[in-house]
Amino acid sequence: MDFKTLVVAPEGASKSGLAAVAADALVLIIVGNKAPEGLGEGLGALLAQAVKEGDFSFKPAQVLMTYRVQDVQAARVLMVGGGDGSPKAWRKAVAAAVSAVKGSGCKQMALAMVGQTEMGPEYAELLVTTAEDTVYLYRATKPSAAAAPALRAVILLCSKAQQAALNGGLQRGQALAAGIELARECANRPGNHCTPSHLASQARKLGKAQGFKVQVLDRKDCEKLGMGSFLAVAQGSDEPLKFIVMQWQGAAKTVAPVVLVGKGITFDTGGISIKPAGEMDEMKFDMGGAASVLGTLCAVTQLKAKVNLVGIIPACENMPSGRAVKPGDVVTSMSGQTIEVLNTDAEGRLILCDALTYAERFKPAVVVDIATLTGACVIALGHHRSGLFTADDSLATELLAAGEATLDPAWRMPLDDEYDEALKSNFADMGNVGGRAGGAITAAMFLKRFAGKMNWAHLDIAGTAWKSGATKGATGRPVALLSAFVLARAG
Repeated sequence: MDFKTLVVAPEGASKSGLAAVAADALVLIIVGNKAPEGLGEGLGALLAQAVKEGDFSFKPAQVLMTYRVQDVQAARVLMVGGGDGSPKAWRKAVAAAVSAVKGSGCKQMALAMVGQTEMGPEYAELLVTTAEDTVYLYRATKPSAAAAPALRAVILLCSKAQQAALNGGLQRGQALAAGIELARECANRPGNHCTPSHLASQARKLGKAQGFKVQVLDRKDCEKLGMGSFLAVAQGSDEPLKFIVMQWQGAAKTVAPVVLVGKGITFDTGGISIKPAGEMDEMKFDMGGAASVLGTLCAVTQLKAKVNLVGIIPACENMPSGRAVKPGDVVTSMSGQTIEVLNTDAEGRLILCDALTYAERFKPAVVVDIATLTGACVIALGHHRSGLFTADDSLATELLAAGEATLDPAWRMPLDDEYDEALKSNFADMGNVGGRAGGAITAAMFLKRFAGKMNWAHLDIAGTAWKSGATKGATGRPVALLSAFVLARAG
């Protein structure tokens, strides 16, 4: 979709007010609960009549569409409730407007926020990501899917003073949208399509397009490195494992990189500790962390950010077979620490721990791992916020702020030392699970043992990486949060 800004002079200053904007649809996102000034005579009268007749009540995200309004150039006029004018209200209003016209004959829409003059670049960024999210349609393995929506272009109406900042927001939004779509496309593909080899292919393709280095390690490479924990998870599957390393150098070589580590379980049966059959198909989404790392590399490199960024994806399947790791087996991680595998369905932490040890070689400024790790995090936080774990208050502040700014929020969870007691084992340095209580926290405590002295954070996205039910599908989260975090580091 094409996005651009258009300066519209105030009504009365010239003949280039809102009524003169040429578009298939003119969208007026109305902030507040009363008719704003500056709509002009025709549009103002239209709104007043709609309110009088009870067809419009300023309810947030409420949409009223009319056709061929007298003295208005646009074929359609949409009045949309903009609530309090906050970024969250703006996103809801944009989504409602795009939903109202997608699939119709509307090829171009122009949007204006009225009733509020303050509109920073974050509004332009949200316009792009919201519009692209609303029209997104998965078609890779569904050739019978409906044709792509007719909407092709979106124009953001603004003042001359706002234009430069909003253009920057549009550019950033387009990069974020590309990254989010890549993450969704990877995660939505079924497990027989999105294999570890497919993730490696996507990484290579992205690296070639964006100009960054990609290295893919195979089983023999991982054996030489001593990645016994990662190898143990992969040994039950016929699909070859892939350990993917992506390196973007946007800053001087002396600048320590940001390292992102994404869990890449392309299908999770639970292994010998097999999952119930109901909804097991959704375990194709268990590589949501890996997808978000690919998406973030896509967004950050498209913007040519002046930052050094490393993406690491340990990718494999978790399958039951005669070769599969068993409950009670003890494996040796790359760090040398031994792990008693008490539950083979707690496999994400087993592949991430070796990836965290591998990350040490980059001497990172910060390392963040991202994983659809625990159902316990879904119980704790539901589907609105990702779980954030870190011992560093400053890092927590950065990540939480990035989430709030992009409406991709997280919530900080505890890492008290007392939780570590649950991981004690009689037969190894640690068990891979504790009891049911505080399961998301003990999973994070497990990973913390492998973070060493690195500045580390863990994002549990089990509740946010995908949706179930009628809207089943990947969300692309937390690409927006991670991209904002990395871009802030780039300055």
